Amino acid sequence: MYVPNRVVTNDDLARIMDTSDEWIQQRTGIRERRWIEPGQQPADLAEAATRQALEAAGLEPRDVDLILLGTLSSQADFPGTSFFLQHQLGLEDTPCMDVRAQCSGFLYMLQLADALIRAGTHTRVLVVGCEVHSTGLDVSTEGRDVAVIFGDGSGAVVLEACDDDDAGILEVRIHSQGEHAKRLCVAAPGSGTSPKRLTHEILDQKLHFPHMEGRFVFKHAVTRMPEVLLETLGAVSLKVEDVDLFLFHQANLRINEFVAGKLEIPEDKLFNNIGRYGNCSAASIPMLLHESQQQGLLEPGKLVSMTAFGAGFSWASAIVRW
Repeated sequence: MYVPNRVVTNDDLARIMDTSDEWIQQRTGIRERRWIEPGQQPADLAEAATRQALEAAGLEPRDVDLILLGTLSSQADFPGTSFFLQHQLGLEDTPCMDVRAQCSGFLYMLQLADALIRAGTHTRVLVVGCEVHSTGLDVSTEGRDVAVIFGDGSGAVVLEACDDDDAGILEVRIHSQGEHAKRLCVAAPGSGTSPKRLTHEILDQKLHFPHMEGRFVFKHAVTRMPEVLLETLGAVSLKVEDVDLFLFHQANLRINEFVAGKLEIPEDKLFNNIGRYGNCSAASIPMLLHESQQQGLLEPGKLVSMTAFGAGFSWASAIVRW
């Protein structure tokens, strides 16, 4: 994983908007987040995380035959951030693509990579989550409900086939509900904005900033996350008590606490890092994986459940034997 060096605390935000450390922590569990320095690009974060993952696997960029990059904060309108990453890795014609499933993006990519490897289409797939939210937030009192939540960061893993049928990715289940797409979105600029993608009126209405119906999102997150988690476990005949470690997308600590309580998951089987990084969307779960491994929580044989909910709406869960 990689996060920028710049630490932005709740007290820092309180100097520029009507908020407080107590207000933010009470509602989200976030104490601080990382934001990029001037000049940093999303592909820079993705490259740093990727090179760490490759080094840990004893591989070079050329050993990868497909790059999947999940993001909702693209470096450019087009092409996708994956193309900038591919170039920065020194690769010539390695295929790459962006996956836009927002906060569920990493798990969507896991399912895709797993299917491609099982089918024999690809041998080794790089999966990267990368987000730079800080440059697209309304850092004012009006925008505080969203602005205090998000951070910048990237996480990466390398996937390849293994001989052990009881190890690796056991199951991934993904879902979407476009009916609620406008409940959490950035409406502009986009090709759906007519007759121009960006106008003074759009800027005045702040449609280029994230809009979220917080209570509505919370209600659906705490419903869908347990549903898909249990669905995924059931598909491989496992139960909640069989899981050694639960990693939930880091959108709001209160959501994760609610889900854990609903499923009666003991606190010692949960790992959260939202307090230090905020919501890094598609990068959140691979960042959790990295820190879990660093802390010795991912020993061989451990059963790990990963679950996410995000804009779209999208939600997903994966069960992996380490």
